[in-house]
Amino acid sequence: MRILVTGGAGFIGSHLCERLLNEGHDVLCLDNFFTGSKDNIIHLMDNHRFELIRHDITQPMLLEVDQIYNLACPASPVHYQYNPVKTTKTSVVGTINMLGLAKRVRARILQASTSEVYGDPKVSPQKEDYWGNVNCIGIRSCYDEGKRVAETLMMDYYRQNKVDIRIVRIFNTYGPRMALNDGRVVSNFIVQALKGQPITIYGNGSQTRSFCYVSDLVEGMVRMMNQDKFIGPVNLGNPDEYTILEFAKKIKKFIGATPPIPPFKKGGAGGVVFKPLPQDDPMQRRPDITLARKKLKWEPRVSLEKGLAETVGYFRRRLEVRG
Repeated sequence: MRILVTGGAGFIGSHLCERLLNEGHDVLCLDNFFTGSKDNIIHLMDNHRFELIRHDITQPMLLEVDQIYNLACPASPVHYQYNPVKTTKTSVVGTINMLGLAKRVRARILQASTSEVYGDPKVSPQKEDYWGNVNCIGIRSCYDEGKRVAETLMMDYYRQNKVDIRIVRIFNTYGPRMALNDGRVVSNFIVQALKGQPITIYGNGSQTRSFCYVSDLVEGMVRMMNQDKFIGPVNLGNPDEYTILEFAKKIKKFIGATPPIPPFKKGGAGGVVFKPLPQDDPMQRRPDITLARKKLKWEPRVSLEKGLAETVGYFRRRLEVRG
């Protein structure tokens, strides 16, 4: 097939492009490079079935494709709060443009939504029928509400125009090609530990997260796109739950005995520094993946230890090159 991946030069998007190429598809990677990087896709550029398009999805795009994976949107607070109006436009106007394209060419479209639609949840684990506990005027709402509206648009185009849609709600994902300045837990902790710096924990560390390795997530997305009897939304994430403090200790133990990275003099992680919890930072994040198991026959396969080994190795190489 001919497949469009918006945000294809991003962390998750680049892994998805690689997977689709390996399956023999023609892949159009569309990105405006606000958070995406050419480094993530440089190894794909020699593939004659791969095409890179520099474009912002808030502007219309005319293409002929069979499937659309709509991943374009900054996903970490550092990036989406940098320009909150543009973040909301990407989720709303960008999704309208991609749905218009899907409608015109009769393509199937998958929306990469987020666990942030659940807000700071009052139930755990979070099921797809939970409507969430959200703040629609907070500093995170440009992302959270943008994704909620994107889901609304997907469902309305489905009901009104019979557009062939799929919706996945992505929980915390990690792996190689995360940005050094990503600003999320995994990248922050690993980079600080590799530099021998104290690990920064916001709040008292009792808040929980679950971490899904990127190859597992991509597998779930591809399965969701290519099944015919279920449009979602469906949670994609790892149900194994850790407190932030527990996760920090895992990172410290994982990296503590390793040699230092020049030009940093200390080897391994330093101590832990506690800072105030940011506004509306969710206290719990754990997916109920019963629906994914039933409808997609999907569940995570990569253990945290194996995933961290790959991810730490990637960040180590990046830091050594920068050093």
